[in-house]
Amino acid sequence: MGCRGRLYHADAARRLNAAIDRTLAALADPKRRRAVELLGQRPHSAGELAGALGLAPPAMSRHLRALKAGGLVEDSHQAFDARVRIYRLRDGATDDLKRWLAETEALWAGQLAAFKAHVERGG
Repeated sequence: MGCRGRLYHADAARRLNAAIDRTLAALADPKRRRAVELLGQRPHSAGELAGALGLAPPAMSRHLRALKAGGLVEDSHQAFDARVRIYRLRDGATDDLKRWLAETEALWAGQLAAFKAHVERGG
């Protein structure tokens, strides 16, 4: 691989890692994880989510901003009331994270299998 190819690959890896970091940071809070679970059932307004989670509207707004920054949710306006935003999970939002987890799991499975074989040989 030429220098340009390595730079492209390194840049793509940095972008992927940054996306995974944003997703994990957004999911780090239990209230945000619960909001994601609720949004997995159906779209909700911020007020509905705040009520379900027992949060004040400003706190819910901060959590929704973090989920949007993490690329997990998107919002839209109702045609009849532009003041009300409806939040929903973004399609494919966790694809990079799932791929990274699968690769990491495969790496660990291989390492553990090699370690088991080593121990069983008496090493």
